Amino acid sequence: QLVESGGTLVQPGGSLRLSCASSGIIFSTFHMGWYRQAPGKQRELVARITSGGSTNYVDSVKGRFTISRDNAENTAYLQMNSLKPDDTGVYYCNARYFGLGGQTDYWGQGTLVTVSS
Repeated sequence: QLVESGGTLVQPGGSLRLSCASSGIIFSTFHMGWYRQAPGKQRELVARITSGGSTNYVDSVKGRFTISRDNAENTAYLQMNSLKPDDTGVYYCNARYFGLGGQTDYWGQGTLVTVSS
């Protein structure tokens, strides 16, 4: 189970930190990702951190967002700075595992981030 939190209304230029708390999985073995879905648009990958700690970001958030993980707390984070109205959307946490049986994905329920003045 994945549970996101931290979404809220924030003004442009502001900051937020999203959290994704996991349970029922061996968190340290999963690659963790944050996706977002803006109104009327498809869900897109925003940032990912591998089980080994490597990160990648969509170009539009590079230099502004930072993904991290705390394996001791079974939690992933997304620190979002210099927020823009285009960052508005529902943010979903994803846990992905590649095993002998193929790919396994778990999703959270989403948390709404609204960037507006």
